[in-house]
Amino acid sequence: MKQTVLFVDDEEELRNAGLQTLMLHDLPAEAFASAEDALARITRGFEGILVTDIRMPGRDGSWLMQQVLEIDPEFPVILVTGHGDVDLAVQSMREGAYDFIEKPFAPTRLISTIHHALEKRRLTIENRSLKREVGCRDKVESRLIGRSDAMVALRKNIRAIARTDADVLITGPTGAGKDLTARALHDMSDRAAHPFVHINCAALPVDLVEAELFGHEAGAFAGALRTRFGKFEYARQGSVFLDEIDSLPVSVQAKLLHAIQAREITRLGSNDPVALDIRIMAAVKTDLTEAVAAGTFRADLLYRLNVVTINVPALEERRDDIPSLFLNLAAQAAARYSRSMPDVGADVLARMATRTWPGNVRELRNAAERFVLGLDPVDIPAGAVDQTMTLADAVAAHEKALIVAALTAQDGRLKPTYEALGLSRKALYEKMQKYGINKQDVEP
Repeated sequence: MKQTVLFVDDEEELRNAGLQTLMLHDLPAEAFASAEDALARITRGFEGILVTDIRMPGRDGSWLMQQVLEIDPEFPVILVTGHGDVDLAVQSMREGAYDFIEKPFAPTRLISTIHHALEKRRLTIENRSLKREVGCRDKVESRLIGRSDAMVALRKNIRAIARTDADVLITGPTGAGKDLTARALHDMSDRAAHPFVHINCAALPVDLVEAELFGHEAGAFAGALRTRFGKFEYARQGSVFLDEIDSLPVSVQAKLLHAIQAREITRLGSNDPVALDIRIMAAVKTDLTEAVAAGTFRADLLYRLNVVTINVPALEERRDDIPSLFLNLAAQAAARYSRSMPDVGADVLARMATRTWPGNVRELRNAAERFVLGLDPVDIPAGAVDQTMTLADAVAAHEKALIVAALTAQDGRLKPTYEALGLSRKALYEKMQKYGINKQDVEP
């Protein structure tokens, strides 16, 4: 979007002349005869600037400037003044005006001032955008730790869709962090101040699934002594996370489909629909296309949920993250159990990085907790070895994991790393280059 100049002057001849000057210099512009009309165009996110005459009948340029600066104190306002208004213009500069131009002015003077103001506005908008991005990065990375390509891509996808209301299907193996992904999406969305309702569909009693999700009226069934909101209604203006949605009975899936499509539910025992303002996120532990083929999951519900799909990678796909992730999980466990953080040597990190974790992050968290509680790392159960790897691939993966673990243990410092590994500086550099390891990517 090109930056737009809003030009305000109550005199038609001067207004048209100013508009023509701007257009001749390829500056998108809009002209207004009154302060009120121009003010209606201005928002905090508006990318352009304002040029306004001071002396106008009714609401003048000073009033307009004050209103604009209340919307955005950094909004560039250029005042056009008559010869007798210089003192007023100087006072306006003290109050926040960007600049003023005295009539009659040369077109080059106007254009030069406008270009400088537009550049200031561009930088302001960019800085705000960067600050928002950094804030989002902190929120996402505090939940989803890792510098691997897989995790960078996951966080990028989350940031791209978090502020939309698109329904999301989250896939990935057990223990990979699908619940953390859903929570990150909610925390970064415009619904963050409202409830995040986590529903474990596999744990819902079969005979009470509908009542739990949609609520019920008093007397709807035996034991329903009073009206009760369901999970969907409780989450109003927030997010609903349907974990293991593939565990829901097919009979309930039909009503769930209606609730998602129409954004309304009907409590058991009632005929009155209740409107919903919620975002739906769902996670699955199985391949839904296979479940559809087997008749255990409705195809239309899959298509409705699958607006956006986010895949959470297995720990095997982000093996380079294991050392730093283990340290982080151990620190969390130490705080939770009121224990001091034990020293974690490179040998421990290497063992964590070179074993497989079929339970993914959940299993690694359990290992970190056991380590903090004083168990010998030898006793931490190892996952099965990947039998599909060739010997050369297994050796390379093992060597890379050892290097990343040593770098992590040494906070990214190279000298103690190659000394600990028994390598020369040159040999370490060559191996880092071979495996694409950057010390900047190693989280201390």
